Amino acid sequence: MGLVSRFISKPLSHWLKRPRLGRNTPLSDFERIRHELKPGDVLLVEGRTRISEVIKVVTQSPWSHAALYVGRLHDIENEAVRAAVFRRSAFSPNTQLIIESELGTGTVVRALTEYANHHLRICRPVGLSADDAQTISAHAIKSLGRDYDVRQILDLARFLFPWGILPRRWRSSLFCQRAGTETRTVCSTMIAEAFAAVEFPILPLVQRNEQGRVRLYRRNPKLCTPSDFDYSPYFEIIKYPFYDFTDNPGYKLLPWATDQVGAPADAAVGMSKGEGTDN
Repeated sequence: MGLVSRFISKPLSHWLKRPRLGRNTPLSDFERIRHELKPGDVLLVEGRTRISEVIKVVTQSPWSHAALYVGRLHDIENEAVRAAVFRRSAFSPNTQLIIESELGTGTVVRALTEYANHHLRICRPVGLSADDAQTISAHAIKSLGRDYDVRQILDLARFLFPWGILPRRWRSSLFCQRAGTETRTVCSTMIAEAFAAVEFPILPLVQRNEQGRVRLYRRNPKLCTPSDFDYSPYFEIIKYPFYDFTDNPGYKLLPWATDQVGAPADAAVGMSKGEGTDN
């Protein structure tokens, strides 16, 4: 299985997945988010585990996880694809479902309510047709059972260092071609591959030739991170803050406390990492 697979044992995976202390009140209104979601939407999650903190540092973003929303069972039109989800889950037909890849469990189908107490953001592909949304969901569902690729996270981390100073054996293998079918993935790569199935862009490389014509080049899906969906110009960003003043006269009437307190320790750490600058 290789050095990385031998090193990342089950006890270490459990340790990495252990939640860290964080804010008690989420920054998102989960009820409004759950009613807004449509099949094909990408849900960004600000994770609270140790592995989430690693991903935040590697990607320089507060978004450590991404999941694909596929809707309820009846929203999946293809009978065979719907049956594949039904076999792998014990949820009721009315349960809102997501497909995600997670350390220690691989690619699985889960109830949306797993993230009811997290900071969330909806990234909606602009102009995506209903048929292509079904194709994207079906592609992700076919990935169920694939393992989580810890090696890929380490490869992304190595991109933070200048190529020339790393020993050859430590350099990233993201672009190495391997024979056979890939059996490992991470959350954003799985979703990027699903969108590539309908040729929907996330963050393509854009070049203009001497005649002024624009040409798009597909990026390696393994380079995709959760924040790419947030940054992409081809996804609409939908936010529902926990306390929303848009239905009220305005921010002037926010329920500010009369006394001023210092920032909590975890918030101060978040600001030092740039988390407080995300909008």
